[in-house]
Amino acid sequence: MQTFSGTQAAEIVGITYRRLDYWARTDLVRPTFADATGSGSRRLYTYRDLLELKVIKKLLDAGIRLESIRDVFSYMREHVDTDISAAHLVIDGGSVVLCNGDDLIDVLRHGQGVLNVLPMSGVRDEVDRQIISLRPEPLSFEPGRDEEGGTASVVAV
Repeated sequence: MQTFSGTQAAEIVGITYRRLDYWARTDLVRPTFADATGSGSRRLYTYRDLLELKVIKKLLDAGIRLESIRDVFSYMREHVDTDISAAHLVIDGGSVVLCNGDDLIDVLRHGQGVLNVLPMSGVRDEVDRQIISLRPEPLSFEPGRDEEGGTASVVAV
């Protein structure tokens, strides 16, 4: 399994290392491969972690508050079996509706405003492009499934 250091994860996702560290310390997204265990230890993020981090950044960029994003991710982790980048989120003011297949679920159950559709499918492509630009070794794209049942995309050769 390919892993990414905190510095690499922050660069790929387009956030500061300080923000990444805060999100890990506050349990928004903890690295699934290796978490920090004390001074000098390194967090190691998986590809799926990168996708989640990028979705969080996009939600923040769309004006969703961090507390609401925590609620969205709590719900999605419990109820969405597929890769989160395959889902669509509809943003209605301060409310977030999850479009998962034919289901529309109001994740936060409050807020009004103009609907904005935030497709998650582009997240995978953005993360893949950043990985390719970061890694000097050639990467190939290989369809298949990863350990969590999601679609595997980037494979080092």
